[in-house]
Amino acid sequence: MTAALILASASPRRRELLDQIGIRYRVCPVDIDETPRPDEAPLAYVQRVAAQKSAAAVLRFGTDIPVLAADTSVVLDGEIMGKPQDQAHALAMLRRLSGTTHQVYTAVSLRGLRHGEAVSISAVTFRPLAEAELLAYWASGEPRDKAGAYAIQGQGGVFVAALNGSFSGVVGLPIFETAQLLAAQGIKVF
Repeated sequence: MTAALILASASPRRRELLDQIGIRYRVCPVDIDETPRPDEAPLAYVQRVAAQKSAAAVLRFGTDIPVLAADTSVVLDGEIMGKPQDQAHALAMLRRLSGTTHQVYTAVSLRGLRHGEAVSISAVTFRPLAEAELLAYWASGEPRDKAGAYAIQGQGGVFVAALNGSFSGVVGLPIFETAQLLAAQGIKVF
């Protein structure tokens, strides 16, 4: 079966979401510098990184089939919270998220016949978290490679009191927006 697109990401969550909507793809991750620029707004950041990932994949793998890339950031009070560097960093992030509402920005970039872009912004509210929960969550291993040190689709979902927006966008690939971009490129969903 021929791939309908190249997924410029190693994320198993993005693969699961594409599988969910029946898209055939080939995984070809790219490595780019994802450091935010000084004073770069979260929206501009995720859009830039997603576009750079798809552009890098086109340069590396060619343009025979469309290239899909995405970038997700957890944002609290205008600050981009990346992936935790270690336990102390993860616990500090989770303490800051405890009892607050933060935003999750996910930008999608699809390069094929033309370059299409979309963004999903969701508001996620955490209930207050106890220190023992944070330690147990770190021990689970789940927060180690996740933006904001949590996974809504995993054990971290128990922290979420409310979600206003796209669940799949918080996971890492907003299905609604992605399906629209795919349709604009002539790629059928299902």
